[in-house]
Amino acid sequence: MKLYQVDAFADRPFVGNPAAVCLLDSKPRDDWMQSVAMEMNLSETAFVLDTDDANVFGLRWFTPSTEVDLCGHATLAAAHVLWESGTVEAGDQIRFDTRSGRLGCQRAQEPGWIEMDFPARPPLEVAARSAEALLAEALGAEPVWIGRNVDDVYVLLDSEQAVRDLSPTLRKLGAIEARGVGVTAAADGKSGIEGLDFVSRFFAPQSGVDEDPVTGSAHTALAPFWAERLGKTDLIGYQASLRGGVVRMRLEGERVAIAGQAITVLEGRLR
Repeated sequence: MKLYQVDAFADRPFVGNPAAVCLLDSKPRDDWMQSVAMEMNLSETAFVLDTDDANVFGLRWFTPSTEVDLCGHATLAAAHVLWESGTVEAGDQIRFDTRSGRLGCQRAQEPGWIEMDFPARPPLEVAARSAEALLAEALGAEPVWIGRNVDDVYVLLDSEQAVRDLSPTLRKLGAIEARGVGVTAAADGKSGIEGLDFVSRFFAPQSGVDEDPVTGSAHTALAPFWAERLGKTDLIGYQASLRGGVVRMRLEGERVAIAGQAITVLEGRLR
């Protein structure tokens, strides 16, 4: 089977978030996919299975330790591979059937950008002193606001620098009952990224990923969160991990278009 490694939310190699993409030739066992994901040892491995419908594919995502319900960067990587390999014609839309429903991908008007259609999943505020104390201790920073959606906890800090300087205690973060913890703040205008609205980081030791380089699915929460605060529906975010990556968003009611670039860095065959 063909196997690729793609840097997603990246305009050049070795930045953004690497994902493995496996183009399946038959439906595999769950434990086999989990073993492949463990072998690849990336934050996500995407498994793509063709269907009888034109340009419709089954898509599942595995971390090295578990299957997840939604993953943005590996979806971006999968769409990139399907177009680049010629499996799907360059101008055609791709649809993925996933555990989070049907997701669409299309090439954006700007060359090199891919746009994904995801459900918006805004976080709701959590007003619990115990949660505030636990997160402050785990992050080493005082939250301004805490919220959560179906998967994750989100924390607002008072400055971009506070987000960039975070050095959390991962063992304590891992004790929080969630897929992961996203931390964000308004951009201070010093990054050099034109039009940047906010920065973020995402930690998921609960899912076997200490810090995710660029988390597309987290922006299904960050887009409505910042749209409400900034009074705009077109947003640009930067995930300030060591590798880093730019994410563009457009909020459309209960959906959010998430856009990024992708680069293939490895191509081979899984024996």
